[in-house]
Amino acid sequence: MKHKRSKDTEIILGIDPGSTIIGYGVIGIDRKESRNPKPFSIGYGYIDLTGHKSNVERLLQLHDDLGEVLDKYKPNSVALESLFFFKNAKTIVPVLQSRGVILLTVAKADIKVFEYTPLVVKQTISGYGRADKSLVQKLVCSTLNITKVIKPDDVSDALAIAICHLRHMI
Repeated sequence: MKHKRSKDTEIILGIDPGSTIIGYGVIGIDRKESRNPKPFSIGYGYIDLTGHKSNVERLLQLHDDLGEVLDKYKPNSVALESLFFFKNAKTIVPVLQSRGVILLTVAKADIKVFEYTPLVVKQTISGYGRADKSLVQKLVCSTLNITKVIKPDDVSDALAIAICHLRHMI
């Protein structure tokens, strides 16, 4: 079901930061629905930074591409996955740098940022903070009435982050 955006639509951009793939998902709700508003998907995708040799090029490209996403979807708020524990020590610095560029780009656009840990996102989406990615993706697709598999996982994670924020707003 295709939803038209109106002035009564609250737009949330969810972002799953990474070192080379940054997933994003844009959802909306109708503000006029005061009881249990049903979220809908507006768009989703990812920013692919794998082709950049230098760190500076990668971060500049992220800034430019995220700026385009913000211009296209004009979100009212941005929900971002926060880091509290990191498994791979080799990628922590590039991911933190990406998060810094994301935060700066969103701040320059004067959009409020909300951060959620992976545990909180999974708990909010599934009721279980240790849910696996496949369950979270199924629940995201069900919630947003998406029938095809969302790839890569970073994109479904971004949509989950957006849904998490919506549920914390209500």
